[in-house]
Amino acid sequence: MLTKKGKYGLKAVAYLAALPAGQTAQVGEIADAKHIPKKFLDVILGDLRKAGVLVSRKGKAGGYRLADVPEKVIVGDIIRALDGPLAPLPCASKRAYVPCEDCDAETCSVRLLMSEVREAIGTVLDIYTLADLRDLANDQLSSFIDYI
Repeated sequence: MLTKKGKYGLKAVAYLAALPAGQTAQVGEIADAKHIPKKFLDVILGDLRKAGVLVSRKGKAGGYRLADVPEKVIVGDIIRALDGPLAPLPCASKRAYVPCEDCDAETCSVRLLMSEVREAIGTVLDIYTLADLRDLANDQLSSFIDYI
């Protein structure tokens, strides 16, 4: 399940992806625009900076911006940076595997099923970029306008 941290992080980076290249935005601006608690957003953006997704600049004209172009930033990497592995169970994780004490990893049907769930989630989140995420709302609005 996507946590609030992950959801707010995606909303914040989608906002930054919509800015002109190299432009920064301050935490308060993003928080107001996306209805995110500012203190929580401070933590989220700090985590994304540590993960290399964002860069920051201090001072009056400072703020946050993407470290790379939106077309190169993978949504799955953002979720992993904020929420950890995509697998619903540690024994089904590729990057953070932890075996269960109560089952055989090779024959456990729950682990096998959750491994498939992890693959499905990863398949979707790892094909979308921030550019795709940014454009989803515009595409939906455009489709709606075409409809009416």
